[in-house]
Amino acid sequence: MQLDPNYAVSDIDTLERLYGAPAAASVKKEVAYVHPQYRKFIEAAPFVLLATSGSEGMDLSPRGDSAGFVRIHDENTLLLPDRRGNNRVDSLRNILHDPRVALLFVIPGIGETLRVVGKASIHLDPDLLTTFCVDGKPPRSVLVIKVEAVFFQCSRAVLRSSLWDHSMHVARDDLPSPGKILAEVSDGAIDGLKYDADLPERLKSTMY
Repeated sequence: MQLDPNYAVSDIDTLERLYGAPAAASVKKEVAYVHPQYRKFIEAAPFVLLATSGSEGMDLSPRGDSAGFVRIHDENTLLLPDRRGNNRVDSLRNILHDPRVALLFVIPGIGETLRVVGKASIHLDPDLLTTFCVDGKPPRSVLVIKVEAVFFQCSRAVLRSSLWDHSMHVARDDLPSPGKILAEVSDGAIDGLKYDADLPERLKSTMY
């Protein structure tokens, strides 16, 4: 199918005519701080998506740990520990360029998600890092996020996707393994079979 550029929306007036005004509840639900009701979502979430923007473009990165791992320092400040990963530090590079961030908190089994917008800075205070230790291991850094907007997202997307419906879950073997992907995209430079064989122990030993 050929996409016709004449049908691309390129101005706000056209967009607003197409979608109309947002419902009152969609506007009223947004606040500029962590409301006590929104606090409950953050404290229950074991998974969050972190969106950043840098000189080389956008990035969206997953973050996960025990429920409530994103700490509420006060109603205007969140603390997000940066655990071990692949050391690409895409998100952190972006934050040094542009402190604006967006977070999407996801709670297993719950349809609603929570969206947070703010500005982040990277902190290395040893005393702060120590408070986030797991198994005696501190994070590499902690993101201090100054909150500018918080609101919940309704459950339509989760319901349409059947995200929490176990009968719709995909078997892992139905998709290519990390090793297979790496072997093919690297034109064989990475030994995919060895990568897959080593992966379970590597994940276990480098979790924190």
